[in-house]
Amino acid sequence: MKAVQRYAVFTVDVEDWFHVENLRGAISRDCWDRLELRVERNVFRILELMVDRGARGTWFVLGWVAERLPSLVRAISDAGYEVASHGFGHERIDLLSVEQFRSDVKRSKDLLEDIIGAPVIGYRAPCFSITEWAIDVLREIGFQYDSSAFTVIAHDRYGKLAGATPAGEQVYEVRSGFYEVCVSTLPILGYGLPWGGGAYFRFLPYRLFRAGVHHLLASGRPYVFYIHPWELDPEQPRVSGLRRNRAFRHYVNLGRTEGRLRTLLQEFRWNTVRELIVQHTKFNAAARS
Repeated sequence: MKAVQRYAVFTVDVEDWFHVENLRGAISRDCWDRLELRVERNVFRILELMVDRGARGTWFVLGWVAERLPSLVRAISDAGYEVASHGFGHERIDLLSVEQFRSDVKRSKDLLEDIIGAPVIGYRAPCFSITEWAIDVLREIGFQYDSSAFTVIAHDRYGKLAGATPAGEQVYEVRSGFYEVCVSTLPILGYGLPWGGGAYFRFLPYRLFRAGVHHLLASGRPYVFYIHPWELDPEQPRVSGLRRNRAFRHYVNLGRTEGRLRTLLQEFRWNTVRELIVQHTKFNAAARS
């Protein structure tokens, strides 16, 4: 995979602080429209950091956010970044029927395409809750790739896909003409340690995290990173009554995220998911010829 080893892929899951699964038990979906929107300022902060460092990336935008802030989606697209779908209502796929899922993702895709005036070909499931049957629905609707598989040791919400293993290909054709781009894990003794971002990026010592990224790239694997805008917002409202593990996942080291992100963006060359797939398919085609 030497043709893509230089690729570190930067992705953002665009949702607001109250959409997060860890807060679901304490914040009702019915009250979302009454809560303070903080996503816009946080998105523009990430955009500023990326532009300053010449970083490219893919933004998986939640339809709920796009419906209320279409100008924000246009700003991301106009800045030259890839816009992809994070679904509409931030519903875990494993809790939806096939028809409910189809309605959710189609609504999101149609809305985003109407806003940016261009095809939206990529998808990431809320909570990485991808399933085999969801891949078929995404392909039917017109998506060309998913980036939800997260091959970690264990997690209570992450989905599973056939072919997605810690030591397996990070980019692979899961259906004819449809690709899976796995979020990065560090393979250790056949298991996958979470190394793609989120709370893991905030919790692990930065030097250790950076060393893991270097190791993955040096091994010839691309690196796929993700972050949420609310992770740069230590002043966001604090929600009481959370279980200890959920509060830790959400709030750990929020005040350090921006500084770490600034350094990470400077230390690697960042690209989009779309470009990673293009390079992967070119390399495979050349290898077969």
